[in-house]
Amino acid sequence: MALALLVAPPSLTQPLPPAAPQEEPAVTPYRAQILPTGDAMLDGLLRATSNLIALQDAAPTDAEGIALRIAAEPERLRPVLDSAGYWAARIAITQQGAAVEIRVIPGPLYTLRRIAVEGGPAPDLAPGQPARAEDVLAAEAALLTRLRQAGHPLARIERQVTVDHPAHAMDLAFQVTPGPRADFADPVVTGTERVNPEVVRRVAALRLAEQSYSPERLARARADVTALGPFASVRMETGPALDAKGRLPVTVNVRERPLRAISANAAYETNFGASVRFSWQHRNLLGGAENLRLDLEASRIGTDPNLLNARAALTWRQPLPFGWDGMLVGGPSLVRDRLISYDRNAFVFNLGYERRLGDRWTLTTGPIAEVGESAAPGSPLKPYQLAGWTFQARFDSTQSLLDPRSGLRAQGSLTPSYAFELGTPYLPLRLQGSTYFDISGDGRSILALRGVIGSLVNTTAPNVPPSQRFYSGGGGSVRGYDYQSIGPRTAQGQPAGGSSLLEGSIEWRQRFGESYGGVAFVDVGSVGTQSFAPLDEIRVGVGVGFRYYTPIGPIRADIAVPLVQQQGSGSFGFYVGIGQSF
Repeated sequence: MALALLVAPPSLTQPLPPAAPQEEPAVTPYRAQILPTGDAMLDGLLRATSNLIALQDAAPTDAEGIALRIAAEPERLRPVLDSAGYWAARIAITQQGAAVEIRVIPGPLYTLRRIAVEGGPAPDLAPGQPARAEDVLAAEAALLTRLRQAGHPLARIERQVTVDHPAHAMDLAFQVTPGPRADFADPVVTGTERVNPEVVRRVAALRLAEQSYSPERLARARADVTALGPFASVRMETGPALDAKGRLPVTVNVRERPLRAISANAAYETNFGASVRFSWQHRNLLGGAENLRLDLEASRIGTDPNLLNARAALTWRQPLPFGWDGMLVGGPSLVRDRLISYDRNAFVFNLGYERRLGDRWTLTTGPIAEVGESAAPGSPLKPYQLAGWTFQARFDSTQSLLDPRSGLRAQGSLTPSYAFELGTPYLPLRLQGSTYFDISGDGRSILALRGVIGSLVNTTAPNVPPSQRFYSGGGGSVRGYDYQSIGPRTAQGQPAGGSSLLEGSIEWRQRFGESYGGVAFVDVGSVGTQSFAPLDEIRVGVGVGFRYYTPIGPIRADIAVPLVQQQGSGSFGFYVGIGQSF
């Protein structure tokens, strides 16, 4: 006889009995530490990698969660030990209440034994050195960089690693494939919408087309296209293989940004009051990346109205003028200066044709003209007119505009001129240069040197308008001294400007951590009444500074004091800006 028991479901109209509450697992706080191994660098890497340490405050857990983290920790730390050369290391983790101790016994440090290379030069590694992954990868990357700098765009390196545990040694085998040397092909442009792509192609081709491959040349071409102005981003993409003529294809991929821009800024100085600046620009006025910019500036606002400085300038930048390679830059400006050295009201016009020769040289030439009135501060203004023609050459082998770490910059200019009111032909000559030495080899310790000389050939300072004379002092010159305060003075004790200039700077730049740095510097300067600045009247400023490094360049803050006090100059100077001082 069979017996069946049927259980009917409860009525849907009847409430279900409440579920029994489930208790949340109790959070168990803990503190984890890695016991010192004797290798401070290794200890730091282990602490940075440990999940037990990283999550103890960020993600509290219960006892079971702690146990799971302890179980997973050895596999997380093992790659750190292997990459540091400790392939036989042992890891033990103990927990006593809330305390978790991670004990790492590194064991013997493995070393490189045999290094075999086929097909090309060897990386900078030697038998007997520690078998650290960082050193091996860095040497491999450096070799690849050298091959590409030598014109091998398709260079490849394959690596095979063998670890001999009984011998505590590592063997390396590299297969180096340099590939052929190659020139750049004529670039192709993509991404343009309103800008004529032919302009972009020609600007990039000046650096690349039929030139031997180098990463530096590619970077400079990108900088040139970016400098045109209309683009929010510029990417230089090289092809995976050479074309039928054995050249490396290059694609310039651009993304346009808004073509009109307005900017404004304001500042305040205790000595000179408020200043404001407004600018408007169009980055592609006629479709060929032409740039038209209007700048309006005023300073010393809120002080004596007679001391107001003002400037209105219109600047035109024309890529590839008249179909020529290069850039046409210039335009008119109206200037009102009320400086400690002179007063001036003037209409100024300049126009320069810039032409690059090779990767590092740039030549500029063009007319300048100035009509206005000028005099020493407080004296009646006297009319003047001058005209001239500028010749300028620039050399730049540095890798960065705002933060150079190696290389040389030099610039020389001469401007045959004629001052009509005084009937004076003269030749302002100025030579300046700076060089940078990477002392540490990794860009963290830099010695920077700067020098400037200037002279008025065929005349002296009283025979040219004050704006054409030489001055020294202030940021970018001799820090610690007031702007234009170094040099000859009038009978009233005001800076008069000179016929010659001599300046120099030495600066030590040291980085700390990832984003911070400091500098120590000495600046010197002299302004004279003859063709050569006098050495016995040199003024010296010394100081220190702070740097905060950003992706666009360092933010600079310097403080300096003058070693020789002089009339009209304060007891210290403070300077803030973007980019290194030179």
